[in-house]
Amino acid sequence: MRNPVVAGTFYPSDRDELANFIDKAVKEVRLKHDIENAASYIAPHAGYAYSGRTAAHVYSAILGKKDVESVESIIIIGPNHTGEGKPISVSLQDWMTPIGISYNDTGLSNEICKTKGLEKDETAHKHEHSVEVQLPFIKQLFPDLKCCFISMRDQSISAANLVSNAVIKAIESTGRKAIMIASSDFNHYESRSIADRKDLPLFSRIEGMDIDGFYAERERQNESACGYGPMAVSMMFAKAVQNASKGMMLDRSDSGEQTGDTEGVVDYAAFAFS
Repeated sequence: MRNPVVAGTFYPSDRDELANFIDKAVKEVRLKHDIENAASYIAPHAGYAYSGRTAAHVYSAILGKKDVESVESIIIIGPNHTGEGKPISVSLQDWMTPIGISYNDTGLSNEICKTKGLEKDETAHKHEHSVEVQLPFIKQLFPDLKCCFISMRDQSISAANLVSNAVIKAIESTGRKAIMIASSDFNHYESRSIADRKDLPLFSRIEGMDIDGFYAERERQNESACGYGPMAVSMMFAKAVQNASKGMMLDRSDSGEQTGDTEGVVDYAAFAFS
């Protein structure tokens, strides 16, 4: 069992307080797009006080999927901030949340690991928050869904292709009906105006699902979005399984809206691909 490491810091450790935050945040969402058919998403992973309401847009969109009742698994892919563990690490444990246990789809997880380069490894997940922060939303809103937990230390475009192909092959082999969430924040600890300059072109690449351009723009801007590999996987997955052609921004915010400090913000955005 993988126990939470950021409960009480990134989000409430009290079950009722946490559930109430999630329910209220999702209830307040007003989606701007018709996204009934999205196959994959991008959600932020900062403290809920900062990015939780933006993340709620992703989960509201999933609730609105016309075939949501047929979904069996959610694949969550996050960056490895700690540097621990394998380059691409797949957890086989169940993960505890304050709301209850998020059960591992071990059949799908094991199948994913049949692709060379994706390794069964718990070390990368032990102290990492990017996957964990998504789980209370999932457990509260989709209590019966199982999950796959993947951490990417190698976020190169070749690694993203490897992960996307492994997941698609595993889904085809197991027959699972699965959706994907890439966990990422955007530009870190620069002014709001710099975040705009760096992130707006990146958002445009995401909206156009231009993966090569996304990588080139990130490098050109020296952009500090932490989960660029998982975001690329999410785009690749949506293109492959649903012939998706556009990314739709569901919400954007930054930490300065809560702290009042606009000179050192972290930028957040939520997307769906359809």
